[in-house]
Amino acid sequence: MDRAKAVAILSVALAASCSRPAGIVVGSKNFTEQVLLGEILAQQIERRVGVPVERKLNLGGTLLAHEALVKGSIDLYPEYTGTALTAVLKLPPEPDAAAVLGAVRASYERGWRLAWLDPLGFNNTFAMIVRGDAARGGKLAALSDAAGPRAWRMGVGYEFKQRPDGLAGLLKAYGLRTAGDVVTMDLGLLYAALQSGKVDMIAANSTDGLASVLDVKILDDDRHYFPPYQCAVVVREESLARFPQLRPALEQLSGKLPDAVMRKLNYAVDGEHRPPAQVAAEFLRSLAP
Repeated sequence: MDRAKAVAILSVALAASCSRPAGIVVGSKNFTEQVLLGEILAQQIERRVGVPVERKLNLGGTLLAHEALVKGSIDLYPEYTGTALTAVLKLPPEPDAAAVLGAVRASYERGWRLAWLDPLGFNNTFAMIVRGDAARGGKLAALSDAAGPRAWRMGVGYEFKQRPDGLAGLLKAYGLRTAGDVVTMDLGLLYAALQSGKVDMIAANSTDGLASVLDVKILDDDRHYFPPYQCAVVVREESLARFPQLRPALEQLSGKLPDAVMRKLNYAVDGEHRPPAQVAAEFLRSLAP
C-alpha cells in the first residue's frame, strides 16, 4: 500500500472516531420532574463514571424523547413504565407493576436494544387527595374509606375526566359518590380549590411538590385502580457496552427516590424556585457514604 493511500485510510478512520461523542448524552422530557431527574442522572454520571456529559434536557414529549434515544441522539433518559406501555408500545393499561415493567423491558430490548434499569423508587400516577383535617376527622387512609354515604365535591383536570383510566372507572371501582357535577379545571388550580373549600377531593399526581408542604392526605389506591407509572432509566445497550461503569453508577440510584422524596425535590424547584442543578447536587450529596 502506498503512503498516500495509507494516509487517506487513516484520515477516514480518525474522522469517524471524532464524529462519535466522547462522553454520554442525557436527555429528558419537558417538565420539572423530568428536567430535575435528567440533572440528577447527569451529575451522577460525572461523579461516578468520570466522562463528559452533555445535557439535552427539555426535549419535548414522550415520543420525541423516545425517538432521540432510538436514533442515538441521546444515550439515556428517565421514563415511566405505564407511559411506555400505552404511549410507545400501544398496549392496554395493566394494573400489575411487575408485569408492566417486565413487558416494557422485553419489548424495548427486542425492538430497539434499549435497557430498562431497576426503578428509581417512585410511582408518578394519579392520586386522589383530600384536606388533612377531613382525613383525620373521617379516619381516611385509603380510597375505599371514602366510599359509602358521603358525597364528594370533586375537582379534576380536563384529561382525567376523559381518559379510560380516569374518573368514570374510579367512581365505579370504589363506589364513590359525587355531590353535583365534578368540577374540571387547570391542574395548577386544583390545590387552591381544595384549600379554599371549593372542592373536597382532587385528582392530582402522586409526586406533586405541593403535596409535600400542604396539610393534605393522599388516599391509598388500595384496589390498585390506577395503572403503575414507575420511573426508571432507559439506556441504549450500546452505551452500556461503551462505558462499563455506567450501569453500576445508574443502579446506585435505584430505589433511592421514593414518592415522598420526589415530591420534596419537585417542590424545591417549582415552589422554592431553586435551580434544578442545585437541587440535584444536594440530593446526590445526601446519598454519599
